[in-house]
Amino acid sequence: MNKKQATIEPHHFPWDHPRFRSWIAVARACQLMQQTLTRALAELDVKPPHLDILINLYRFEGITQQELARKLLVGRSNMSMLLPQLEKRGLIERRGDAKDKRVLRLSLTPSGRELTEQAMEIQTALIDTSLDNEPIEDCLLVAQSMERLIARLLKAEGDLG
Repeated sequence: MNKKQATIEPHHFPWDHPRFRSWIAVARACQLMQQTLTRALAELDVKPPHLDILINLYRFEGITQQELARKLLVGRSNMSMLLPQLEKRGLIERRGDAKDKRVLRLSLTPSGRELTEQAMEIQTALIDTSLDNEPIEDCLLVAQSMERLIARLLKAEGDLG
C-alpha cells in the first residue's frame, strides 16, 4: 500500500457519495426491471427491445425507421436487426411514403396490434405490482429526476457528436 492509499478516508470512496449511490441504484433497478419484464413477456415470445418498438409503433403509427431509432436511443444497425424479426412474425409492416418514395413508414399489423396490447397489459401489471407500495408523489419525483437526467445526458451526447 502506498502513502496516498493509506491516507484515503472511507468517505472519499465514490460508492459513499449520494450521487454515485443514486446512479448505481438506478442502473441496478433498470437491469432488474429488464430481467423481470423479459420473464413476464416470455409467454408472448416478446423481448423488451421488441416491446419498445411495438409500443412506439402503437403510439406513433407510420413513423420512419430513423424516427423510431431516435425515440429508442438506438442506432440504425439495431433497428435493422430487430425490425426484420418483427416483420417475419407478421407483427409490423413497412410501407412506402405517399409523398417521398425513398421513405418507408412503419406500422403494426392487426396481429401486431393485438400482441402489443397483450404485452402492454403484462407490462402495466408488472409496473403496478412493483410500485404499488410507492406513493404516487415519490413516483412522480423519480420520473421528473430521471427526465432531467435524460435531458442532460442527451445534451452531453449531442455536445460530443
